[in-house]
Amino acid sequence: MNNLPRITLAFWVMKICATTLGETAGDLLSMTLNLGYAASSIILLSTFIVTLTGQLASRRYHPALYWLVILATSTAGTTLSDFMDRSLGLGYATGSAVLISLLGTVLVLWYLAEGSLAVDRVRTFQGQLFYWLAILVSNTLGTALGDFLADDSGLGFAGGAALIAGLLSVIVGLHYRTRLSPVLLFWAAFALTRPFGATLGDVLTKPLEKGGLGFGTVGSSAVLAVVLVVGVALAWRHQRKPRPQAVRVAGRV
Repeated sequence: MNNLPRITLAFWVMKICATTLGETAGDLLSMTLNLGYAASSIILLSTFIVTLTGQLASRRYHPALYWLVILATSTAGTTLSDFMDRSLGLGYATGSAVLISLLGTVLVLWYLAEGSLAVDRVRTFQGQLFYWLAILVSNTLGTALGDFLADDSGLGFAGGAALIAGLLSVIVGLHYRTRLSPVLLFWAAFALTRPFGATLGDVLTKPLEKGGLGFGTVGSSAVLAVVLVVGVALAWRHQRKPRPQAVRVAGRV
């Protein structure tokens, strides 16, 4: 199985866009449409399972399918986190602690089963299941952590986004300036892009009096969806571009 994308700058841009859209779309279902956290979680988890089934059945990378699954994990993670933190009354700090422990458990079990957490080595069905489970948990954690930073820490939506952006910049610096494990830095960045998307989504949707830009869940989701669709189209076009053929000269290639 070789159906995962290469990790490039375009991947990270689309990841942040997808996780931000997941935040705004999840809020659109649970709050704007008033479906509630439990019902929204059931709907979105069902969507995740359906899209994941198609992804697991694929033998090569399909940009639209892959990013649809990422979006499904992000939206489901938003409502799952809100259900835990608000409906069950765990609170953002406790919910984040629970999800951090769960993500650590998933990564440890993955390493014990596969011997590596490197995403460019995910080739087995079991490895794919661990990969997507880690993404689902990390996206759920990102919402809880983002809400904690925005609400309980006193940083506000913009302050929380700025803090996460600073941490991501540190990880980029460590990647280029040190010999720290690229796998460790990847998963640190992957986990942090979700709370960055959560806080950025709140900045876009919340009213001005609460520190947001007041675009609302509908407007923000529509704009982010367009950006993500354009990114998927560009990835699909790049994938279909024919590779240059070797030139045969004087009997040699």
